[in-house]
Amino acid sequence: MTLDDLRAFTAVCDSGSLSAVARDLGCTQSAVSQRVKRLERELGIALLERRPRGVAPTQAGWILHRAAADGLVGLDHALRRLRDIQRGGAGTVRVTTGATTVRHFMSAGVVTFRRHRPRVNLEFQTENSSRRCFEALAAGTADLAWITIGSPARGVELRPVLELPWVLAVRAGDPLAERTEIGPGELASIRHIRLPENSVSRHRLEEHLTRQGTEPVSTTSVADWDTAILLAELGLGHAVVPALPGWREPVAAHPALRLIPIPSLPPLAAGWAVRRWDALSPVAVEFAETVEAELTADGPPPEWERGPAVSGTHR
Repeated sequence: MTLDDLRAFTAVCDSGSLSAVARDLGCTQSAVSQRVKRLERELGIALLERRPRGVAPTQAGWILHRAAADGLVGLDHALRRLRDIQRGGAGTVRVTTGATTVRHFMSAGVVTFRRHRPRVNLEFQTENSSRRCFEALAAGTADLAWITIGSPARGVELRPVLELPWVLAVRAGDPLAERTEIGPGELASIRHIRLPENSVSRHRLEEHLTRQGTEPVSTTSVADWDTAILLAELGLGHAVVPALPGWREPVAAHPALRLIPIPSLPPLAAGWAVRRWDALSPVAVEFAETVEAELTADGPPPEWERGPAVSGTHR
């Protein structure tokens, strides 16, 4: 039994296809099949069974798959940490997150980190949901995930970094544009632009609105916060979105946009998710701490303390 045998076997279990794994590994399907058969001979039990489309693990196969997958991820983390030590501070940090997160949450942190660690490779992987980020962590293809924090996830450690208050995005000139804050009852009459489907932010918002007995009319939905804000700025509806650090820019940056606090909605948390903090490489920990330090250095922007309508960039 070799590590390559176990890697091939877990890949086959995940994909359900010998040919797909062969393509990924750059070898023949027969070579992949031989690796699985070698495991079966050594263990004396069948690990895969044929299906009309591909293969699937047997009961014994699932037992080995779970143990091997966890072990291989941990081993890969250890090997990467050893390589980082050998290189004297170099290495790779792999971050998975949403499409616009780097701009809104990490820009200052990335610049600071790069200045101090010019030899470290930074890899950013885009995912469209927290669940997909968790899958990348579990598969060992990412070290860190920046997510909107929802319910605890099995096998994942969460670290909240920021609390994001909710705001109503409207076009300047809208009847609500000059308000200093929006009450829960007023949300029932807005032309609601729904947040991304299956996102934590949409789930939390709908949960809060249902609890308040508010059901705004909606004929529009979007794939990200940036699009929701843009449509509101164009006057095509109203967007209830979290206020992000990027919204500290001057009002002149978006003169047609107004963002009005909604103090009745509990803030949304955002932060890091990892498999295990104590298994991260030193440079990955340093990257996470650098981003966190840049985000929390200045505290909340003065606009949110005073509560007037403001403008800014968006996700």
